[in-house]
Amino acid sequence: MLGISRRKKISYVVNLAIVILLYVVFTMLIRQGVVNSYYSDIINMMCINIIMAVSLNLVTGLLGQLVLGHAGFMLVGAYAAGLFTLHSGLPLPVAFPIALVLGGLVAALFGVIIGVPALRLKGDYLAIITLGFGEIIRVIANNLTITNGAKGLYGIDSLNSRHNLTAMFTYMFFIAVLTIFISFTFGTSRHGRAVISIREDEIAAEASGINTTYYKLLAFILAAFFAGVAGGLYAHQIGLIDPSKFDFNRSVEILVMVVLGGMGSITGSIISAGVLTVLPEALRGFASYRMLLYSIVLICVMLFRPTGLLGRSEFSLMKTVDKIKGAVKGKKQDPASNKEG
Repeated sequence: MLGISRRKKISYVVNLAIVILLYVVFTMLIRQGVVNSYYSDIINMMCINIIMAVSLNLVTGLLGQLVLGHAGFMLVGAYAAGLFTLHSGLPLPVAFPIALVLGGLVAALFGVIIGVPALRLKGDYLAIITLGFGEIIRVIANNLTITNGAKGLYGIDSLNSRHNLTAMFTYMFFIAVLTIFISFTFGTSRHGRAVISIREDEIAAEASGINTTYYKLLAFILAAFFAGVAGGLYAHQIGLIDPSKFDFNRSVEILVMVVLGGMGSITGSIISAGVLTVLPEALRGFASYRMLLYSIVLICVMLFRPTGLLGRSEFSLMKTVDKIKGAVKGKKQDPASNKEG
C-alpha cells in the first residue's frame, strides 16, 4: 500500500465494504427465502451480463474497436465448461471451478485465433469479420457430434439443482466482482493507458514506441477469457445450452449494454447490464407491449444521452460525497454573502 494516497486507501476500503455488504445482504435474503429461485435466477443472469458487458467494454470502450461476435466466445466457454463437467467424472464442487477456468482458457485461445487476423482491420471491417467468426463458431457447434448439434447439450449439473441457491450466487457474484476489479485495474495501469492511446490515435501511439499489435491482442484475449468464464457460468446456471442462444442477437444485446452505459465506462456497463436484465422481466406483465416499451426506453436514452449514461467517466462514491459537501457549503455561504451585499 506504499505510495498510495490516504484518499485512495479510504476509497478501496469503502468499495470493499460495499461489496461485502451486498454479498451478505443478498445471501441472507436468499437463505431466508425472501429471494426465491425465480429472483435468484434473475440476479445470477444479471451477474453473467455484467461480466459480458464489462469484458466487451475492454475492446469496444477501452480499445475503441467495434466487435459483433462476443457471444461466440461465450458459446465456446459454455460448451468447454459443460463438456468438462459432464465427462470429467469429478464431483461438481471440484469440477465446477476447473470447468470455468477451462472455459475461459479455451475462449482465450479462440481469441488468439480470431484476433490475429481480425485486429489488422478497423471500424466496420473489424465488426463484419468478428460477426462472421461468431456465426462460424455457432454453425460449427450446431453440426458437431460432441456438442450434440442443434439438440443442444443437456444434463449439465448445476449447484442450483442441489437446492443450494447461495452456492451458485457466490460464484456468480465474486466472479463478477473479480472481472470488474481486473478490468478497472487493467484500464488504469500502464498497459491500459497504452490501449487507450491506441484508441485515441493508433499512428501516434505506434510512433511513440507502443507495440499496438500486442496491446490490441492483449485486450481482445482478456475480453474473450472473461466471456468464456461467463459462458461456463451460464451453462451451469441453465443446465441446457444450444447454439441458437449465442447468435448475432446475443452479441448485439451485450453491445447495447456497453453503448447504453457509455463506451469506456465500467460502472456504466454495470448499471446498464443490471437495468437491461431486470427491465424485460419487470415489463413481463405488459406482455403485448414489453418489447415496445423496452425499445422506447433505449431510444430515449440514446436521444438524451448519446454518449451513454456515464460517457467515458466512472462513478466514484468519493467524488459524489465531495460534490454533496461542496453543495452544502455553497448553500451555507450564500446567505452570508447576501447579508454583506
